[in-house]
This record gives sequence, C-alpha cells and structure tokens, in this order.
Amino acid sequence: MHTPTAPRIAIIGAGPGGLICARILQRHGIIATVYDLDASATARNQGGTLDMHPDSGQDALREAGLLDEFLALARPEGQQMRLVSRDGRLLVDAVPPEADTDGNPEIDRGQLRDLLLNALTPGTVRWNRKLTHAEPLTDGVHRLHFADGASTEADLVVGADGAWSKVRRLLSGAIPIYTGVTFVESGLDHADTRHRTLAELTGDGTMMALDDNRGFIAQRNSHQHIRVYIGMRTDARWYQRPGVDLSDDRAVREALLKEFTGWNPDLLGFITDTDRGYINRPLYALPVPHTWQHKPGITLLGDAAHLMSPFSGMGANLAMLDGADLARALITHTTTDEAVRAYEALMLPRSAEAAEGAAEGIDSAFAPDSASQVLAHMSR
Repeated sequence: MHTPTAPRIAIIGAGPGGLICARILQRHGIIATVYDLDASATARNQGGTLDMHPDSGQDALREAGLLDEFLALARPEGQQMRLVSRDGRLLVDAVPPEADTDGNPEIDRGQLRDLLLNALTPGTVRWNRKLTHAEPLTDGVHRLHFADGASTEADLVVGADGAWSKVRRLLSGAIPIYTGVTFVESGLDHADTRHRTLAELTGDGTMMALDDNRGFIAQRNSHQHIRVYIGMRTDARWYQRPGVDLSDDRAVREALLKEFTGWNPDLLGFITDTDRGYINRPLYALPVPHTWQHKPGITLLGDAAHLMSPFSGMGANLAMLDGADLARALITHTTTDEAVRAYEALMLPRSAEAAEGAAEGIDSAFAPDSASQVLAHMSR
C-alpha cells in the first residue's frame, strides 16, 4: 500500500480468515491488530475438522508462507467419505488415492488456529476484547468500543466476527435465518480402543448416514477422537415439545433415540456412547445473496459476510480466501478505499455462488429421500 501514513487496521475476530489476513499483511510490513472476545487462545474448543481446498484454503496458506507447515499437520487420509444406509449397509466408500497431492487434506480446527497464531508477531491478537459497537466518525474512521471499557480508533475495520457479527450491523440489516436443520453434537474419545465398532464404521474420514430428514455425520479428528453430529430437520426449539432440558444428558439421549426409532443399533451408538455429552447446534445462514452498499473504512469477511450451512464444505476455505484477497488488495492498491472496493467486487459474487450451493446441499441432505439424493451426488 502506497500511502503517506500507514492505516490503522483493526480485525475483529481471531478465526482463520482474520488471522490469515493479519499474517499476510505482516509479511509485507503492514500492521494489523486482531481483537477477539475469548479470554485467551485456549479459552474454548475450536471445533471439528476442516478440509483445505487447493484453490482457496491452501492458496491462502501458501500466500501466508505456511503451506509446508500445514501439510506436515494435515491428514490426507481424512478425505475418505462414506455413505451408510439407515440399516447400517455401506453404500459408498470413497477412499483418496495414496499419492493424492491435489486433494483436500483434513486438519483439526484447533491445529489450524494454533498454526496461524504462532506465525503472528507476539501481541498481534488482543484477547478478552469483546466488541460492543463500532462508532462511525469521519472519513471512514471508526471508534471501537469494547465490553471492558477500552476503545480505539481504526481507519479500516474488518468484521471477521462470525455469524452474529456486530460489525455487519454498520453495513447490512441482514440477520441469520434458521435453516430448518439442527445438529446435536457429541463425541467419542479414544475411539479406536473404546468404541471400536463406531470407529470402524466411521473410517479415516467422514461417515454420513442420512434418511428421511435425519442423519448421523461422524468425523475423524486427530488423537483418536471422533466428532459426531446428530442431525434433524425440525423446529429450532425441538426439545420443548417433549419438555427436554438440554442440560440433562439422559433426557436428551432418550429424546434423540425416539427421533431415530428403527435405525440400525450400531448407528444409534453415536447417540448412546458419547463421552462428551450433547451440544445443541441449530444451523443458521444469511439470506442469499447477501450484499451491501460499500462504505469507507469497513468491510466483512468469512461468516460475517456470507454465513452458510456446512454442506458447502467451503466455510473456512472461503473465510481464508477472503482474508488473503483482502490482504492482497491492501498490499497492491494505492488507498485503503480502493483496496476494499476491489476486494468486495471479488468476494461478494463468489460467496453468493457458494451460499446457493450450501443451501441446495443442506436441502438435499435433510429431505425425505436424502439417502438417494446424496448417493446420486457421490456416485457422479
């Protein structure tokens, strides 16, 4: 960026998109500060596993100078994809070739975040800074107000603050809408020794058993952990009908077993054998397409810009590509405003296309004939 004085860049949210943006900027001598509401880098679990695509997530990692480190951590075998019928029959077992160098290797979200955090200059991320609101001042400058009473000013605010972004409110009135599908998350620890049947059923990657608006998705993580998503097309407050207290694991388990009456007993083990209890996760998405009128000094990336269902397989990949593209624009354009305009012109159409695919994906995965639809897609 060729400006007389360096812009003050504030990135809200220490997810993959915000961190990759900060890392690439730092490699080119541009300072960005990342603010995150978590108390520390280890304050909460970062979730399951991600597949990094060559033309998006891996491209961003290459730009950040971290591709080799990523490949050393990644699990190519995690690309295995299985489809199982509700009666336990194996319908599809797609195993990646051993010499697959152009695929989408898996990595745990926590491992990816640690890789990005460790690559940043110490002090780049300011923890325990929960943004309450951003106040527009003049000429694109914003004052950021945090829950601890601190405030700061920025020439560019990058909203990388996820589904319920506070930064988004300055650009768009859109709010996430319930997709009609809820996941109940559970997990298996030491799966290869303690849960051998379920581990064998899952394989090395992802196993899906989908039928009649319901299903199980089991994902192999590192260290013998399997993360399980028990999915249902249902009301967002499905648990209220049977009077289930979500903090009562026994009540949740019994309610889920009723939802999956008639399913194979081995598959029901993904409900009964959890080592982690149950976490209710209704799935939300922003309207498609989600766009906004450009405003100086502020933009969005990742879920803040284009929250979509996980059935695109593109969420983290798009967030990282967004972060890389925004950084590239800031590096190469003369002014911050020119850079943001160029970035948004690239990102908005791309994200709309991906969001349309994600909406179609979740509708086919949780439908009356979902098994046949997914089988047809996987057999192409």
